[in-house]
Amino acid sequence: MATAVSSCVHCGFCLPACPTYKVLGEEMDSPRGRIVLMKEVLEGALPLAEAAVHLDRCLGCLACETACPSGVRYRDLITPMRARLAASRSRWSRARLRALLGVMESPGRFRRALGAGRMARPLAGLLPASLGAMLGLLPSRVPAATSLPPLTPAVGTRRGRVALMTGCVQDVLRPSIAAATARVLSAQGVEVIVPPSQGCCGALAGHCGELDRGAALATAHRRSFPTDVDAIVVTAAGCGSWMKDHGEDGLAAHDVTEYLDRLGVRDPFRLATPVTAAYQDACHLLHGQQVATAPRRLLAQVDGLTVVPLADAGICCGSAGLYNLEQPEIAVELGTRKAAAIIAAQARLVVSGNIGCLTQLEASLARAGANVAACHTIELLDRALDRRQ
Repeated sequence: MATAVSSCVHCGFCLPACPTYKVLGEEMDSPRGRIVLMKEVLEGALPLAEAAVHLDRCLGCLACETACPSGVRYRDLITPMRARLAASRSRWSRARLRALLGVMESPGRFRRALGAGRMARPLAGLLPASLGAMLGLLPSRVPAATSLPPLTPAVGTRRGRVALMTGCVQDVLRPSIAAATARVLSAQGVEVIVPPSQGCCGALAGHCGELDRGAALATAHRRSFPTDVDAIVVTAAGCGSWMKDHGEDGLAAHDVTEYLDRLGVRDPFRLATPVTAAYQDACHLLHGQQVATAPRRLLAQVDGLTVVPLADAGICCGSAGLYNLEQPEIAVELGTRKAAAIIAAQARLVVSGNIGCLTQLEASLARAGANVAACHTIELLDRALDRRQ
């Protein structure tokens, strides 16, 4: 932490890149301001409780790292500080967080919770803000539980062999993402292995300060994958960033667009009906993993797709793991701004690379009354597959 603190020269380049500074306009709600707060906490000059409100408002989007000319590793500051914050909470607050994580880390428990949540929707206005926000994000319907075959063979000459992460929340809310991934990779000559005993990778826990839990889950998760593959392919940006940060010396994890872009497209993508779309960067893909060009290069190869630029595409949509539950007012404001940018771009579809972003985008666009669909990058590529193969 000391190295990251000392490398900040307080230049201010991070301010316009920070979502909370854009919304609140307060120095202490910017990366530069938070670094000052964390420095004072570390030096014992400021009680952690006094800094907590500003540190809690940080989305952890890491846009400041991309903007920083000094190369400050902000994640090396905010991640351990979040662990301190988590440890300082009341017993009730810690129990509540762990209960929420326990639900979201298990597809079975999460599916049952969604059913109960839809029944409670009429009471949303009477509940605490975080519970009301959670109910507001629930989809109108939850897809039926599905499972992919343990092996999807490559079509034609095999060019690769990967293990696919199916995700926890994503597996319930949008299993079509994993299914699309298997189809697209197979069509491009990649054999896809889907380990049946996958658990949670620990990203949600780690990003909200439960570092021991997150690290233990990441280690156990990696052990569930075979080693005789080229890579672990991930379709959720937050999970991919966590897996890369906790890779140890094991098998490399790659975002699906990163892997496919490096492999190279063998067979063309063509849409039956032309579509105008905007690409919204998932923060942990763009800033956490520095993967920006791969998804755009793939989308550029889709015949019939027009990608329009999106204002502030690198600014967080307000999802950020559990953020839209813990800080609903800021999350709604960021989602509202993002929906307005998508509408202004005259896109009929918004494409992103993370299930949390897609959920937030759909809710924000619905509040705005916009007839704009949202889909994962790999779902769009799947739609554009040549089905004659």
